[in-house]
Amino acid sequence: MATAVLLGYGLLIAILTVAAWYLSRYLYGLFEEARPRGYRLWGWLERFIYRLCGIDPDRSVPWWRYLQQLLLFNLILFILAYALLRLQGHLPLDATHAPAMAPALAFNTAASFVTNTNWQAYAGETALSIGSQMWVITFLQVVAAATGVAMVLPLLRAFAGAELARLGNFYRDLVRVVLGLFLPLSFLLAIVWILQGVPSTLSASVVVHTLSGSLQTIARGPVASLESIKMLGTNGGGFFNANAAHPFENPTPLTNVESMMAMGLVPMALVFALGRYLKNMRQSWVLYIVTVFALVAFGVAAYAAEAHGNTIVHHLLGLRGPNWEGKETRFGIGDSSFYATFTTAFTTGSVNAMHDSLTPLGGLVPLYLMTVNSVFGAVGAGLMNIMMFLIVTVFIAGLMVGRTPEIWGKKIEAREIKLASVAMLVHPLIVLVPTALALTNPNALASIANPAFHGLSEILYAFTSAAANNGSAFAGLNANTTFFNLAVGIVMLLGRYVSAIAMLALAGSVAVKKRTPVTAGTLKTDTLAFGWTYVGVTVLVGALTFFPGMALGPVAEQLAMLAGRLYG
Repeated sequence: MATAVLLGYGLLIAILTVAAWYLSRYLYGLFEEARPRGYRLWGWLERFIYRLCGIDPDRSVPWWRYLQQLLLFNLILFILAYALLRLQGHLPLDATHAPAMAPALAFNTAASFVTNTNWQAYAGETALSIGSQMWVITFLQVVAAATGVAMVLPLLRAFAGAELARLGNFYRDLVRVVLGLFLPLSFLLAIVWILQGVPSTLSASVVVHTLSGSLQTIARGPVASLESIKMLGTNGGGFFNANAAHPFENPTPLTNVESMMAMGLVPMALVFALGRYLKNMRQSWVLYIVTVFALVAFGVAAYAAEAHGNTIVHHLLGLRGPNWEGKETRFGIGDSSFYATFTTAFTTGSVNAMHDSLTPLGGLVPLYLMTVNSVFGAVGAGLMNIMMFLIVTVFIAGLMVGRTPEIWGKKIEAREIKLASVAMLVHPLIVLVPTALALTNPNALASIANPAFHGLSEILYAFTSAAANNGSAFAGLNANTTFFNLAVGIVMLLGRYVSAIAMLALAGSVAVKKRTPVTAGTLKTDTLAFGWTYVGVTVLVGALTFFPGMALGPVAEQLAMLAGRLYG
């Protein structure tokens, strides 16, 4: 069984690699060519949007103006989303009769979907109207994912060019990503999933007579359109509270595999797009190999932990076998374990099994992947984090050999290192400080459903997920309180925009520099030796910053489980 599972996921990654390779060619043209492939199909709509909004797509701007456009656009989206959620009971398409969201929950939801996090402290089928599912949730899943891709483009242009004062136009990049990438792909995937049983209707719930003679209310709606962009845009969340464990969101093992492939497609393609910008595909292959290695290694670790099961259950009840708690029998241990790995490696946040029910080491895998946040990561933002760690790795390597650090022909000096350090250190800061505050707050502690080490893990997981813009949760934590709605919402905003501001400033600093010629002393970054050095740096950063929390949470819980200790 284990061999079949591993071979199956090896084949999945192989198919995904080929698809991502070819997609990267299209993406480079989409971002940089005047008339990319397929332009005649949607070019008329692009030109109409520019005329309607008064946008000059040919006007390239400096990094600070690009950042200004990005932040202003996202602020407007946040305000609109908050207003719609507060007024949803008075708007059309309210067949579910969902009441207006409370202020703190509306703030949290607007922050969540604007930042590509998609954290949900509510059950979507009861708390949201059909209109909100479409106008707020699905719409933001498209534009927030497109914003993530647009964020990384100035950085790619900065390293690919020399002495550049301008790095593109945010609105042009955003429109191109929406029209040329996410809308066509999500439309095709939605059709595929409708054919496999995912609902797509504007009708709300239906009441049916069950075989036992009772009445059952079955929620439904435009599920397929939400699910397709949810996966392709590494968004997460779900139309239903059960998320991808719900048969309307994820009907079959085939849709489960398709979901994982959709999660990884664009983030993997962007890694290959880096090589196309640099005119050095070997660089992309090195990054791809070491990152896929990490993805597979963590997936195998999660699978091994869940397949082994809970030793306390083994001893007390005499039940041998894997840990089936919180898992769908349709998918089994393998599909559940690798899905948990994919959804946190690509920071999607969709779940087909309850992460709160994973074994301690099984739960450690998704938690650690979110602390590193660079095993591919989300669309755009993941590649930005990879480039951030590459710059830090080059700096450390340069110190070792006594040479001014440089990468891809650009010298990395004090300003760049400071900006990369800010982008890197904000992540542990906004995870660990709120976690500590929550653990000293009686109201926050009252939200914990489980005692001792697992309770700490629930809070740590919540803020890590928010900071990584992931959105998955240890669902034993009642996060729908004023404290968690506000605290998690603020962390999501900081996790999205502080690092983006620092990295766009870094792009502006690098762009104006001349290209340094390659010499015999130039540190090569397109070798496996450097690739493993990069892996070592990311592992050490994660270990040094998050080890105390890991030790007091999942590691301590694993040791307690092995010792047969129960807490209640």
